Amino acid sequence: MIKIAVLVSGRGSNLQAIIDSIENGYLKAQICVVVSDIGDAYALERARKHGINAVNIDPNVFGSKDSYEEEVLKVLKNHDVQLVLLAGYMKILGKTLLAAYKNRILNIHPALLPAFPGLHAQEQAFRYGVKVAGCTVHFVDEELDGGPIIVQKCVEVKDEDTAQTLAEKILEQEHKIYPEAVKLFVENRLRLEGRKVKIIR
Repeated sequence: MIKIAVLVSGRGSNLQAIIDSIENGYLKAQICVVVSDIGDAYALERARKHGINAVNIDPNVFGSKDSYEEEVLKVLKNHDVQLVLLAGYMKILGKTLLAAYKNRILNIHPALLPAFPGLHAQEQAFRYGVKVAGCTVHFVDEELDGGPIIVQKCVEVKDEDTAQTLAEKILEQEHKIYPEAVKLFVENRLRLEGRKVKIIR
């Protein structure tokens, strides 16, 4: 069974979606550790409630990004982690983690990449006046929100929508497609061909 680590910074609703998918049998995998750079992140509490190891590693006590990531990597190795999921993790990954888990790190982004990378993507899309927004699960590489795309889901933007209601609609879809993408990875049904991800049916 594939062992997963989830890196978080906030409330962890996507973490919860993954936990639920494992507990209801949709995902045949195990979350063995949840790591946060924020000590009071609610995601750590979610992990504890489900008997999952919850670890806070404060980047501010390390002299460099590399030394911080070395510490994160140590935790992942100690738990025999094979797949890393970013779920609202607000730090950009450096070469230490990227090299150790090449093509084994997934992220969920609340926009239809490559449009609106970075922070506040839902608000960016709303302000831009798009008619269709959505979310993306992708492999993580050196480029911010730029790795090969695995799954995307569209959300229609209606005239009565606000930035807030749009964000809520997108989040609802995130909770569906993240477990779906993880399932494809766990079942070895993803093939990377350059920038394209082929799904084996």
